[in-house]
Amino acid sequence: MKNKANNTNKKRHQLNQLIKEEQEHVMGDIEDLFSEEDTNRIRSSLLEWYDKNQRDLPWRRRTTKSGNGKNVKKEEEEEDDEKRAYGVWVSEVMLQQTRVQTVIDYYKRWMQKWPTLQHLAQASLEEVNEMWAGLGYYRRARFLLEGAKMIVARGSEFPNTVSTLRKVPGIGDYTAGAIASIAFKEVVPVVDGNVVRVLARLKAISANPKDKTTVKNFWKLAAQLVDPSRPGDFNQSLMELGATLCTPLNPSCSSCPVSSQCCALYNSKNDESVVVTRYPTKVVKAKQRQDFSTVCVVEISGSQGTLHQSQPDSRFLLVKRPDEGLLAGLWEFPSVTLDEEADLAMRRKLIDQLLKKSFKLNPPKNCSIISRVLVGEFVHVFSHIRRKIYVELLVLHLKGGMHDLYKEKDSETMDWKLLDSDAVSRMGLTSSVQKVYSMVQNFKQNGLSNSSIPSRKRVKCS
Repeated sequence: MKNKANNTNKKRHQLNQLIKEEQEHVMGDIEDLFSEEDTNRIRSSLLEWYDKNQRDLPWRRRTTKSGNGKNVKKEEEEEDDEKRAYGVWVSEVMLQQTRVQTVIDYYKRWMQKWPTLQHLAQASLEEVNEMWAGLGYYRRARFLLEGAKMIVARGSEFPNTVSTLRKVPGIGDYTAGAIASIAFKEVVPVVDGNVVRVLARLKAISANPKDKTTVKNFWKLAAQLVDPSRPGDFNQSLMELGATLCTPLNPSCSSCPVSSQCCALYNSKNDESVVVTRYPTKVVKAKQRQDFSTVCVVEISGSQGTLHQSQPDSRFLLVKRPDEGLLAGLWEFPSVTLDEEADLAMRRKLIDQLLKKSFKLNPPKNCSIISRVLVGEFVHVFSHIRRKIYVELLVLHLKGGMHDLYKEKDSETMDWKLLDSDAVSRMGLTSSVQKVYSMVQNFKQNGLSNSSIPSRKRVKCS
């Protein structure tokens, strides 16, 4: 038994030693920066490729000046830089976790409504959330608004360096680097997922890309490569390469302008077992937390209508989420979230408690139930939560009329409002709330019964 234990410990020691050597080897590769020759080649090749192949995106278009620009006043140049910085900021925040093609229309609408930082600073959170509806990750929009208000309130110019930009709410290292280099030509790097992928393949880096030390070294590599004369264009070229050619699964190595400097490609040509897509190392994602939500679409009818008829005087009850936490400050239908599955009876009991406590809706005391039906269910995926949502339609008739509901309104509980169907349709609702409302409208229009509820569908948050 003792010899067996010694052998086990010996093997464990050998394994740990191999892991340590591999880590030291990998970290040594990262610390080994690009040669001066490779740095210059990568800069010139990428910029030449970018000038010919960059996508025509609205946030890349600069304001056109009249004439040759020689007589443009310094104040006008500074104003143009600030507008450019604001546009870069908005676009970069929108592009986080969102596809470029999706962002384009959102960006155009945003800039049309709030063309400058000063315009945005005058907006309300509700207006911003409505404009943002459908993009997901609504915390980004709130930070944009808070940042704009802070800069304008201080009466200062738009921050033009990484150090000053980092003081603005919601602006991290990447966004600060993007704004500073693109709008103000500060020679600083940017590192996002696309840049990590390009650098990991150029240097054949197999270290965990999420490791703090590895991340720092990616920033060192990116900082070494930044072209001092065109920092913004170079940073965009690096990101553009990762987005269009050096993609996660199907890289176009034959079209890559820096393929001759790519160690991953070199390794793949000399070893059949190595593929370019091996880099960067795949990191196992954390398992999403599962929870459950029961949503009750409460329709207040002014008359004793039927389930499938839309009454012109009907109003839908919407509530505002708390100002902190998931989907902060957004509007939704009354709901209760649970950590575990619950049957229909329990879900209805919890909804009834919510309606009684927050809205004083207490049938049959002050209202009567015209109809109550389970419409369906679906799964909605957030970045870290997989939520199963049950949708119920509850049609009520208030005995004292709708003014009684307003009379009972308590500002200390939650913010809510009653809207007709047209107003609900025009609201900037999140994708999951839109899904709930669409299910109810389809149910009412098609006269579906419980037995014909559509099969479950998985809806992913963008």
